[in-house]
Amino acid sequence: MSAKERAARAQELTSLERLGLRVSAMINSPVAQLGRRVLIHRLDTDNDQDWDAIMELLSETDGLDMTFCDDGSVLLHWEKPTDDQTVEIEEGSKHQEVIEAGPPF
Repeated sequence: MSAKERAARAQELTSLERLGLRVSAMINSPVAQLGRRVLIHRLDTDNDQDWDAIMELLSETDGLDMTFCDDGSVLLHWEKPTDDQTVEIEEGSKHQEVIEAGPPF
């Protein structure tokens, strides 16, 4: 896909979709996954309706704690998956643990 095609595709996304992708990328970053927490910053370009929709979606997610900061950012924190969210697999002589569900969002 050329840069021109990517730019055209980016223009097709709604502001809500762009915000959702940005928040998702922040949550799924290796640092956030390792620490099981991320600080989501609200940008000047994020409109109120989109921000509220994303925050509502996150607030309905089980296992996710949200702390609203004075500067408008939101700290998300989640716990390590429990044993009932993992499956143990015996492969030859190696023991592996596989996470069935990633973070709770």
